[in-house]
Amino acid sequence: MAPSDDLVYMAKLAEQAERYDEMVEAMNSVAKLDEGLTKEERNLLSVGYKNLIGAKRAAMRIIGSIELKEETKGKESHVRQTAEYRRKVEAEMDKICCDVINIIDKYLIPHSSGAESSVFYYKMKGDYYRYLAEFKTGTEKIETASKTAQTDLTPTDPIRLGLALNISVFYCEIMNSPDKACQLAKNAFDEAVAELPSLSEENYKDSTLIMQLLRDNLALWNSDMADDADDIRERTYTTGAKGDPAAVCSRTQCSPIDILIHSPSH
Repeated sequence: MAPSDDLVYMAKLAEQAERYDEMVEAMNSVAKLDEGLTKEERNLLSVGYKNLIGAKRAAMRIIGSIELKEETKGKESHVRQTAEYRRKVEAEMDKICCDVINIIDKYLIPHSSGAESSVFYYKMKGDYYRYLAEFKTGTEKIETASKTAQTDLTPTDPIRLGLALNISVFYCEIMNSPDKACQLAKNAFDEAVAELPSLSEENYKDSTLIMQLLRDNLALWNSDMADDADDIRERTYTTGAKGDPAAVCSRTQCSPIDILIHSPSH
């Protein structure tokens, strides 16, 4: 019996008992065996963390609503207590998110066995960056990290591309700024495409996978903005309002991306 078998069994047992902290602990131990994860093991890890963070996010929504009500009532002592409790839950969320990102960066991506698992890990990592962004005012830190990556890393470096992916999703989903998200994603993609001839074989798989994710997001966001523009146009025709609804799309230079990324010939 492989060392991971007992741990996987315990993870499944913990899942049935809805003890997700123990489920995550077991799957983290599997990840640290440095053997890579099977599809089943990846899903177990994801489910465990998703339930852990889901409970914290639900608690944050409830606490935030209560805090707002207490502020409206003018009960300062209750506001202070609620804010302190919120910060406690935020710290717990922060630890969960940082643990996930650390496991992915240190153990999972380096031992990824193929395209499917790599994409799974990058998407999962992006999810937990977004959960962090829900309660952290991290725009300045994010932009500083981006500038550092642009200075120190090549456009095709998977770390730089991964950061661009996470930042663009942050601006689209958290900051509600699809224009800026498109601009960031398109710039990162175009710069990487220009440097593809010099991309090392070592980084080829990870870099091109993230480029595909950037391209997929661009297509999705452009489609969403086009739909929004159509909705505005319909309302404009109905109400007789003035203005050009197409400006919603024209504010950004996000044209459809049709470039195909080919495998290296060497």
